[in-house]
Amino acid sequence: MIVDDAVLYRRIVADVLAGCEGIEVVGTAVNGRMALERLSTVPAECLVLDLNMPEMDGLAVLHEIRRRRLDVGAIMLSALTSEGAAETLAALEAGAFDFVLKPSGSNLQANREVLQSELRSKLEAYRRRRSIQRLLRQRAAGQTPAATPPSTLPALGPGGRPAPRPGSRCEPVEVVAVGISTGGPPALAEMLPRLPGELRVPVLIVQHMPPVFTRSLADALDRRCTLSVREGGDGQPIGPGEVWIAPGGRQMRVARSGDRVVLQITDDPPENNCRPSVDYLFRSVAEVYGARALGVIMTGMGSDGTAGCRALKQRGAWVVAQDAASCVVYGMPRGPIESGLADVVAPLPRLADEIVALVQRGGAGCR
Repeated sequence: MIVDDAVLYRRIVADVLAGCEGIEVVGTAVNGRMALERLSTVPAECLVLDLNMPEMDGLAVLHEIRRRRLDVGAIMLSALTSEGAAETLAALEAGAFDFVLKPSGSNLQANREVLQSELRSKLEAYRRRRSIQRLLRQRAAGQTPAATPPSTLPALGPGGRPAPRPGSRCEPVEVVAVGISTGGPPALAEMLPRLPGELRVPVLIVQHMPPVFTRSLADALDRRCTLSVREGGDGQPIGPGEVWIAPGGRQMRVARSGDRVVLQITDDPPENNCRPSVDYLFRSVAEVYGARALGVIMTGMGSDGTAGCRALKQRGAWVVAQDAASCVVYGMPRGPIESGLADVVAPLPRLADEIVALVQRGGAGCR
């Protein structure tokens, strides 16, 4: 269902979705109140939901969906502004699956193509997520096929933890690098506040987001965390207890400058169609820190981060991955887990504890 107070935009989105195989527009609504009324009779699985509407805006719709426990998701339509970024982050925390930017270019055909590409990929990811949720519910009821074959998971040692690899070293962890995408803002809002203020290493984050949004994300997380959370700046030295988020639309890497490590913000090309890219950051972390790094790969679409995790492992670093059940989209962690690159696979509520344990104890091989 398309929910937008602008008749022109409802028509544009409907035309765009008409060209997406497997997606059916079952209705439209001019505001949130009308959308909620129609959900009682219209079999919509997902709303393409505008944020700013009269009578009831998109954020209010999300709160009402949660209150009523309706089985429907939402992908937000957002403007590329500071206000739009803050509202979109609030919508993601309120349960929206993801968001797309309303194109602002002057070429109408190019705008349609961008919108179609973005909506198609995110609706397909949402459909896969619903399928996984259905399987998990069936598994909980004892109705599902067997779980993931053991051969795809890391070998476990005592206590259910991955066994240390032969020849592994007990290096102290000096940096934590995190890669995350779809489902990232609420996942980070849950994980980062659990990290203690006395954490003795910097935390570097690539969250796939456009410009403006990463600054709003950093500000929102900074208000929640005891650690300092800021958007990365070129030439910025990094230190213990600091969290740095790669700026949207730019690449972020680390480099040595004398006896310090600094951030470098570049306009290098996208990798995996992403800028910022997890692989780009992780590769530089592997080069600068080697075995003294810890990579964390979390919920997200696509495979950005798999090559970066491999680069970390080749230098002797450790990798923690979020498990499938707690991911909004089990895309980015899947490659490292199924390739055997992940040393620890943990649900979202336990990720902070795993990070702290590795930092404090100098690596999984020291347990």
